[in-house]
Amino acid sequence: MSKRIAMIPARMGSQRLKHKNLQPFNGMPLISWAVRRCLEANIFDEVWINSEDDAFAPVAKTEGARFHKRPQQLGDNDATSEQFVAEFLHNHTCDLLFQVHSIAPLLTAAEIRQFVVAMTDGGHDAFMSVVEENLECVHEGRPVNFSFNEKTNSQDLVPVQRIVWAITGWRYASFLAAHTAGRCATYAGRVGYFPVNRMAGHVIKTQEDLDVATALFGISHNQQHRQERSG
Repeated sequence: MSKRIAMIPARMGSQRLKHKNLQPFNGMPLISWAVRRCLEANIFDEVWINSEDDAFAPVAKTEGARFHKRPQQLGDNDATSEQFVAEFLHNHTCDLLFQVHSIAPLLTAAEIRQFVVAMTDGGHDAFMSVVEENLECVHEGRPVNFSFNEKTNSQDLVPVQRIVWAITGWRYASFLAAHTAGRCATYAGRVGYFPVNRMAGHVIKTQEDLDVATALFGISHNQQHRQERSG
């Protein structure tokens, strides 16, 4: 059976929203919501918080997760996700790594579990959470999923998939092989896409994003309970 690790990145020095991962959200820090969702999904062999700052170590211990301290230079504004993911994988062997972002607090444990099962069954090397947009989309003035020659009803459009990074999965061997070879590891190998709803795909980068997530929490919570009752 594949060993699956959940890794929650938590950089202290966020610029647009200070101490973003520790911001209170409906009674708990954002980082605590992420850990609890991962544990509730009951599908990971290990759950880790990955940070350059020791302040997250007691949070991990309290919530029942483990703490990985990355090098200090991998927590500054110039560090890339590829760098800290590779550093984590060099220290923790697994078959599949799932990065679960604390800044997507409306992602449910059920959705995390569904994502993990879909990647495991699908044999992907990289797996991205996406929100599907059924609207006319353009890029640099050119239509992406429609034609200027005709008007198409939105329900008939091929949806554009917006990568939201709420949860991402990588195969250990594929990621490290690409990184070692100097290639982009984030999209290495066979890439797959998993649609999540708009609330799950809402990520917090600014105070406004946090305010919106707080407003949406009640709706998401009620929706989850309705689904559990109907199931």
